[in-house]
Amino acid sequence: MTQQTTTPHSIEVDGKERTFLLTAPAEAAGAPLVLVLHGSNQTSAGIRGFTRPGFDTLATLDGAVVAYPQGYRKHWNDARAASDFAARREGYDDVAFVRALIDELARAHGIDRSRVYAVGYSNGGQLAIRLAHEVPELLAGIALFGATQPVPEHFAPTVDRQVPLPVLMIHGTRDPNVPYAGGTASLFGFRPRGRGLSAPDTAAYWARRNGHAAGPTVIEVPGERADRTRVERTDHATPGLPPVRMFTVHGGGHVMPGDKPAVRILGRTSRRIRTVDEIARFFGLRAE
Repeated sequence: MTQQTTTPHSIEVDGKERTFLLTAPAEAAGAPLVLVLHGSNQTSAGIRGFTRPGFDTLATLDGAVVAYPQGYRKHWNDARAASDFAARREGYDDVAFVRALIDELARAHGIDRSRVYAVGYSNGGQLAIRLAHEVPELLAGIALFGATQPVPEHFAPTVDRQVPLPVLMIHGTRDPNVPYAGGTASLFGFRPRGRGLSAPDTAAYWARRNGHAAGPTVIEVPGERADRTRVERTDHATPGLPPVRMFTVHGGGHVMPGDKPAVRILGRTSRRIRTVDEIARFFGLRAE
């Protein structure tokens, strides 16, 4: 296990102080960077322990540098045109924040800029979607949890650089905030945040962008520990093209699967897969 420490940091972006937590192995030079983007009404500290094992495992077991940026007033200026968070109203440029953060970690810790992964939950997943369209050259892949592609008329970015990227998705069929079948995202039926594609259509959207012509393969994931969910894995995989993988958690809520149950209002947490383990495997941080 790699020794690591977690420390708070701040940088200035467009005249504004932006903060982040950093978990880094003792030797970070040449390490991959995982950016963990929290959901709405969360914090950088809160997302660290949202699932178990936590994201720090990517540093302790896999040798990655893990950064937890903090959104302005607990939100991001994301990919949805309907978002009305203070980050949008007050003009916080979170794409610029991510760019500056990567630059800072390359300067201060020598991270491998060719292996930067954006991992986003809910509002943070929508920021990862924005990054993948506007600045894909900064990223080696994205992971989306409880986040679907906005429909075209509700899509905020005006720039789309069309660079293929590996994409990992996990979505529960009983997500109370971001409907698995598509439709209007909300906060438990209140504060609508724009319409999105279904989770399967989101996976197909990224597969088309990556050039996959053949249909996906679907397998049921065997569960080591029985619970009231089941999990299917859908893979869009063509030799030579960036893969797209989606885990459908039947009966799962607006949560990250793992050993730590989320609060009940968010829905059921599956223990049949572990979010952090799937991130590590999909992005090649850990051997299959």
